[in-house]
Amino acid sequence: MSQPSHDAAIGAAPHGAAPAAVEGAIAGASIGDRIYRVVTTAFAWVVPLLLGLIALEVVLAAWPAFRTFGVGFLTSSEWDEVRGVFGAAPMIYGTVVSSVLALVLATPLALGVAIFLSEFAPSWLRQPVAFLVDLLAAIPSVVYGLWGIFVLLPVLREKVMPFLATTLGLAHTPFFSGPAYGPSMLAAAVILAIMVLPYISAVSREVLMAVPRSQREAAMALGATKWEMIRDAVVPYARSGIVGGIILGLGRALGETMAVTMLIGNRHEISSSLFAPGYTLASVIANEFAEATSEAHTSALMACGAVLLAVTLAVNVIARWLVWQVSREGK
Repeated sequence: MSQPSHDAAIGAAPHGAAPAAVEGAIAGASIGDRIYRVVTTAFAWVVPLLLGLIALEVVLAAWPAFRTFGVGFLTSSEWDEVRGVFGAAPMIYGTVVSSVLALVLATPLALGVAIFLSEFAPSWLRQPVAFLVDLLAAIPSVVYGLWGIFVLLPVLREKVMPFLATTLGLAHTPFFSGPAYGPSMLAAAVILAIMVLPYISAVSREVLMAVPRSQREAAMALGATKWEMIRDAVVPYARSGIVGGIILGLGRALGETMAVTMLIGNRHEISSSLFAPGYTLASVIANEFAEATSEAHTSALMACGAVLLAVTLAVNVIARWLVWQVSREGK
């Protein structure tokens, strides 16, 4: 068997001396490695640097509002551009309620899809179904909004809301009371549920498939049925990753703009009824930023952006950490 070319060259050279060509090749490779390392390191630092610059710019622009209104900016419901008084409580409330309700609607369906694809679907069906579910994430937000206006809102206004008001009306709970406008917190939550479903499903599917085969075989060897094996062995093992996927979907829902703006009704108020219009941090920025003429108004909108950025970053960090935890446990 022949030795590598540089070994042959070194062996043919006098004792203690390497050929100049081999030294040049090694030096050239070393320089190339160093350049490659520097370039890739620089690219890696671009992302956190860009994120830091964005956060710095948003915080600096929002500082006048925080300095003027203090904590009251987060707790006040008054939003008056004429008098220059701003409070983001209705938008924070709308953002949290619509996102949490979207998770309540999307999580069972997403987990069902993930369990089917990882445990029950035959190989010829798994990839097409997974592709179609993931394709939901590629649909533009404005298309979801248009579909919501022309399809979802009439269905909610004419059928779903009257049914909920009749069966779960004011006599039982205030959540489904009041007139059925159509554009509402419920409509925004439903469209958000459709939009976050592929994210939760994709992460849950990956963590379920990462569960070791021995975990399944041990449960089956103890006499468990397939459903008992999934319920008692697979899902508990992947719980952290599933929760991470759900929180990742929450981060996606918190920052959604166009579809929510088109369906939520855009009203500065806090209402317990899901039939009432509302507002979110993202939608108020989309609606009013182009028309903000005063420095106070612009700063208030940037403060909404700062709050949204902080919440979204925190949620995504928690989600990534949970997914990393389950990946590390599976190794």
